[in-house]
Amino acid sequence: MSETHSLVNVEPLEGGAIWRVTFGGAKGNILDAALVAELTAVFHQAAAERDLKAVVLEGRGPHFSFGASVEEHLPQHAAVMLLGFHDLFRAIFQASVVTIAAVRGACLGGGLELATACHRIYAASDAKFGQPEITLGVFAPVASVLLVERLGRARAEDLLFSGRTVDGENALAMGLVDGIDQDPSAAALDFARERLLAHSASSLRFAVRAARGGLAERFQSEISRLEPLYLDELMASQDAVEGLKAFIEKRKASWSNA
Repeated sequence: MSETHSLVNVEPLEGGAIWRVTFGGAKGNILDAALVAELTAVFHQAAAERDLKAVVLEGRGPHFSFGASVEEHLPQHAAVMLLGFHDLFRAIFQASVVTIAAVRGACLGGGLELATACHRIYAASDAKFGQPEITLGVFAPVASVLLVERLGRARAEDLLFSGRTVDGENALAMGLVDGIDQDPSAAALDFARERLLAHSASSLRFAVRAARGGLAERFQSEISRLEPLYLDELMASQDAVEGLKAFIEKRKASWSNA
């Protein structure tokens, strides 16, 4: 029997060994505070499910996610937004369950950060991946840690510094995604059933902790360093505020380089 939150649907499969988690609300499945809170709660719940072996995570509708709410990035909201968003990733690490992203359409900004936190990513060939934060005058704290882990520093910095997007085929070639399929959700579920279902859920959790324990510690250390850099320094700069306001006002940013 599926469990439905207002913005997240949890569908247990294979007797509860696999969860298909579909998230989204407004167009583009914007990761605003409400959606992030529900996703965080789902991963807290996942941590307590003894029989759970894998979570397949996908966006509702034609897109994975356009990213985090730009309005919530403005200085008056940034602290609540950023700290809540980072708590989602802490919950993913703490759940210690194999997590697989199924990506269709746009997977941008915070959406790509969420996908990058997963152990595997399956995507449609025409999916679009990118970290466009720099085009808004800000940077992506989670991607600054996890994208480097997944791609290596040079390829990660290309995406982080340029803000460019790549399609699914290019994402596969650069190691960002693990497989291309016109039905990425089916591909993700097939992986969970064929590669994970025969194993002990308890042992899989230990394996995830063993493989990702160091990464979880690095993430916590690095994100603690990046939060004040973002909130106390970046948000005090003229260009960060200008870039965000220009996006909201649908105009070209006028950079002062300050």
